[in-house]
Formats: sequence, structure tokens, C-alpha cells
Amino acid sequence: MAQRAFWKGYLKLSLVTCRVAMTPAVTESAKLRFHNINRETGNRVVSRYVDSETGKPVDDEDQVKGYERGEDDYVLFEDEELDDVALESTRTIDIESFVPQDSIGWMWYDSPHYLAPADKVSEEAFAVIREAMRKTKTGGIARLVLYRREHAVLLVPRDEGMVVWTLRYGDEVRDPDPFFKQSADEAPASSAKTMMKKLIEARMRDWDPKMVRDPVEERLHEIIENRTKKSKRTKPKKAAEPERKDNVIDIMEALRRSLASEKKTSSRK
Repeated sequence: MAQRAFWKGYLKLSLVTCRVAMTPAVTESAKLRFHNINRETGNRVVSRYVDSETGKPVDDEDQVKGYERGEDDYVLFEDEELDDVALESTRTIDIESFVPQDSIGWMWYDSPHYLAPADKVSEEAFAVIREAMRKTKTGGIARLVLYRREHAVLLVPRDEGMVVWTLRYGDEVRDPDPFFKQSADEAPASSAKTMMKKLIEARMRDWDPKMVRDPVEERLHEIIENRTKKSKRTKPKKAAEPERKDNVIDIMEALRRSLASEKKTSSRK
């Protein structure tokens, strides 16, 4: 089943324009969702917005966004006003500049979205832009209104389409130096680095999405299935905590044991 686009508009580079469609690249729709239930009645517990002073419920049509400029003093905005703040970037991805794809650190990346041409007429122009970026190993920087806010976005080629990454705002990424400088300055011994490299090589695998599976989610599904079948209720097994020792860790001995364990594991396969 084809993924429905949640955004449609235009991709623009100078005088080249084409119609495009976009959809989020990730989803949490498959995740388990729990409701709050009244234990006594078995009914769902619902939440409602109430007036902070009167305590009375406020209907949806009476709710507006407000920016607090002082105590109990708000500037009110209707939804239409927020939608009209940046009209151009609401429906047009206008590539303003290009950067080397590997020049943006991963911490600046926020949310990924798939971008593709919206119709047959737009395919050629879209492909020209995509392949030019692929050949030059560059990404396009633009601005786009998503989720009621204007974001800087990065466009990068991916297969027959592009990925549009929303980028974090400049004040959201902290300077790592004050934190990293708290680490010890002592350099590790070369022998330890050599053994650690061997340990890494022993555990080297090709990437597989199963590496990031959610065991907690899987266990919850098992519990739900068992209770649906009216089987005996069982509590989830508590994960065993790793053994802790009060003495200082001998890193070389730990590495030797780790490598020996990896060799045993490999020989069984």
C-alpha cells in the first residue's frame, strides 16, 4: 500500500521548479499505546483542558495560543495567524545554498522525511536536482514550515528520491567542550588500544535493522497475548543487574577475558 503524502508543495532551485510530495520517514504508529483506566469501573479516564482560575472546562473553539509577555499577560494568536506567518516557506522548498554532505554533524539532524516528485511532469526536473547533488556530494539548505514552525532543512539524495532532514535550531545544540573537558587527560596504553581494536573487529557485523529491535515492546506483546488467552498472569522477568566489584577494574585483564570469550563464541558458530 502506497504511503500517503502528508505535505505537498514545490521544490525550487533558481528557475527550476517541480511539484513534490513529502511524508515522514519514521513512525511510531506500531508502538503499543496504553489508556488510563478507572480501576473501579473499568472505564477510560479522559483529560480535559480547564480554566486555571475557574476550574471549568474550556471548549475547543474557545482555546487560542498565547505568548506570555508578563505575569497573567498574554499575546493571543489564532491558528490562521500562525499559518500565515511564513507563507512562502509553507508550500515551497527553495534551496538557498549547498554544503558538503559530510560537513554537518549528526547532532544537528532532527527528523527525516521522504521527498519525491508529485507527478510525472515533475520527475525530470526533480531527477536533475537530485543527481547533481549526488554527483557533487552536496546537500541543499532551505527553509520550510512544518508542524507550525519554520525550520532550516537539509535535502540529500536517497535512492530515487531525497531525504529532507529538519535541522535543530542553533541554540538547541550545546557546546560539547565544557562537558568533554571533564574527562581524564590520561592517554590509554598502546597495548590496550590494540586489544580493544581486536575486540571491535571480532564483533564487527553488517548493519541489520534487527539490531535496534525493542525487547521491552516484544515482551509486552507476549504478556498481552497471554492475558488475552486468559492464561495465568505472569510478571515480567526482572533483568539481572551486571555484577559489580568495588575494586579498580584491570582493563588489560578485562580485555583478555573479552577476547577469549569472543573466540569461544566464534568457534561455536
